[in-house]
Amino acid sequence: MPLDIIPTEHEEQKNFVQWFRRKYPDVRIFAIPNGGARNPATACRLKVEGVLRGVPDLFIPEWRLWIEMKRIKGGVLSPEQKDWISYLEQHNYKCIVGYGCEGAIREVEEWRKEISAMR
Repeated sequence: MPLDIIPTEHEEQKNFVQWFRRKYPDVRIFAIPNGGARNPATACRLKVEGVLRGVPDLFIPEWRLWIEMKRIKGGVLSPEQKDWISYLEQHNYKCIVGYGCEGAIREVEEWRKEISAMR
């Protein structure tokens, strides 16, 4: 990939999930399908099923950790994402924003150090 091309959020998230599953094979991580372009019928169906804008992209239940992925450059939290992060943190979940795969890895490793130090 040329150096001047910024990977998409999809590529960054895919790479992060692959890294996570290799590093922590016994810890479950899953994606929340709340973004992306959809036709109006699919968007309506998902909305009535409970999909909501702004919910973070990934969840690790065992660690009570939510991860919002962003592109390494140009990624900005929406008001809905900020609201969800605030709400989740008020309910004792940890939320991180990973700017690119490497940024998400750094954030997760820092969180692991923090929770190890608390034990």
